[in-house]
Amino acid sequence: MPDQGPHRDPQKSLVGFLVGEVHYALDIARVREIVNPLDLTPLPHTPAEVIGVADHRGEVVPVIDLRARFGLPRVVPRRSTKWILVGAGRTTVGLVVDGVTEVFGTGGDELRPTPEVGGNRDVRGIAGVATHGGRLTFVLDCERFVELADALSAAGALPAEAGQ
Repeated sequence: MPDQGPHRDPQKSLVGFLVGEVHYALDIARVREIVNPLDLTPLPHTPAEVIGVADHRGEVVPVIDLRARFGLPRVVPRRSTKWILVGAGRTTVGLVVDGVTEVFGTGGDELRPTPEVGGNRDVRGIAGVATHGGRLTFVLDCERFVELADALSAAGALPAEAGQ
């Protein structure tokens, strides 16, 4: 039997969400929790998308505003605004999204490659593209957010336990 790889598993579930008008998703296995926004402590000398850190159940969590990361204007949080807490190992990162839509699977379809749209900055953090509900959904690569948290921790911008 051929290797199915991570993008061919028909049971792979995704958590869908909106940032602006665009549909995105994350691998559900990386989602630790979806929460309402918490109190933030801003950090100096961090990239614009890192809006601060929050205390979530005793853990210091760096929080990334996906609107800022994708070049969209910031908006006042609404009732639909959520934080998706994602992790790898001991690292947890909060991603601010405009709204969570649904949990769905790829139906066994392989994720399509990210289109070339003007350099790595435009596609950074996107693992692939899926079609769901008749629309394109961009599947994010959680490792990019973990790498960002690790880099911030190594630079001393975060407490050491936030990037481990």
